[in-house]
Amino acid sequence: MIPVSGFEGAVVGVLGLGRSGLSAARALREGGAQVLVWDDNIAARERATDEGFEARDLRRAMDEMACLVVSPGIPHLYPEPNPVIAAALDAGVPVDNDIGLFFRSLGAGWEMYDRAPKVIAVTGSNGKSTTSALLHHILTSSGRESQLAGNIGRGVLDIDPPGDGGMIVLELSSYQTELARALTPDVAVFTNLSPDHLDRHAGLGGYFAAKRRLFAEGGPDRAVIGVDEPEGRFLAGQLSEGRSDDRVIRISSGRKLLGPGWYVFARKGFLAEWRKGRQVASIDLREISGLPGAHNHQNACAAYAACRSLGLAPRDIEAALRSFAGLPHRSQLIAEANGVRYVNDSKATNVDSALKALQAFDKIRWVCGGLMKEGGLGGLAAGLPHVTKAYVIGREPEAFALQLPGVEADICGDMATAVARAMADAQPGEVVLLAPAAASFDQYDNFELRGQDFTRNVQDALPK
Repeated sequence: MIPVSGFEGAVVGVLGLGRSGLSAARALREGGAQVLVWDDNIAARERATDEGFEARDLRRAMDEMACLVVSPGIPHLYPEPNPVIAAALDAGVPVDNDIGLFFRSLGAGWEMYDRAPKVIAVTGSNGKSTTSALLHHILTSSGRESQLAGNIGRGVLDIDPPGDGGMIVLELSSYQTELARALTPDVAVFTNLSPDHLDRHAGLGGYFAAKRRLFAEGGPDRAVIGVDEPEGRFLAGQLSEGRSDDRVIRISSGRKLLGPGWYVFARKGFLAEWRKGRQVASIDLREISGLPGAHNHQNACAAYAACRSLGLAPRDIEAALRSFAGLPHRSQLIAEANGVRYVNDSKATNVDSALKALQAFDKIRWVCGGLMKEGGLGGLAAGLPHVTKAYVIGREPEAFALQLPGVEADICGDMATAVARAMADAQPGEVVLLAPAAASFDQYDNFELRGQDFTRNVQDALPK
């Protein structure tokens, strides 16, 4: 645990008692704060009171509180503030989250280290989980102490105090970066940007602004920036003092980047590192099974660049890339039988991530559908030629199928039917791919359960 500093003897409210909220409450108490908690869910409140926390309507405690700590899923500005947060803003009570508490507390007592620990923070629309896990894998494979936390792995305040020269890899969502009052990573990574969570951020500009705070507020020593979208190029330009400023490492999947700066890019399956106008390393990514497709090659570029900024050698990074198994529900190869591959990419919950999955394979039997997000499916057009046939699930599969022009669509409704029909139709050399391009909430509590259902149906149908 990382005890929260700066609130000794003060009253701090914690709103939302999921994983991050309860973790923050424990860390605040460990640091000497008097903690008041609240969650609209009675069971969550009971779990907290069982641990000795006082549950109270926080709107009636504003005069006492030095700070209000908010869980990431609770709106604080758009579409409208939660009533407790609105009361805090009216009363002038500072509002923070567990990420802000982490950064303000982590450096306490660092004079004891010969080599200060380092924090690498990863944000972006797609690929941040894989990039974070890949970074952690490379660091541990290279003999470095590393902990993985944030939006993946453990809560940021649940990790162990790092050892001498230890590394902490954080995956951070826009919900987390937007509210944190302290953001001071040593290395910050921006993977890419595509429309998502637009209601929460009042549009694409607000969404990008939330991501940008990790760089603008924190001033990292190194910034790794994906420049395949205008927002990334803009961010890299804002952070750089000039073309040769190697504090900014620009990365790309599909574009060759040249100039006097520091660049890492992947083209035609090969990762290349260029610095000061010269190529210094190259890696063949084509046969690395844990990183299929151009989108994963971008993830590899981001992790490679961050590790190079920390002083790791290219050969050590390459060895770790080859042993990376990938993450569940993210281009996860779950089976191969009779020449057909079965891939679970349930995390492809938006159009951009689903497009990347479609472009990673040819001859796809595509299991798709669910709760469509704002903007429709027009952005999938470039990937549809890869689809042999779509098998559409969800509560409104007909409406989903109507947005797939030129694609033969089988209206299945549920996962079991879709998997059974796709498996019956699949021919050698084809891929049965779950990449829904939609949220899961019309049929599942989360994308993990959807991916597990797909996996179970496939494995149950395969010969034993």
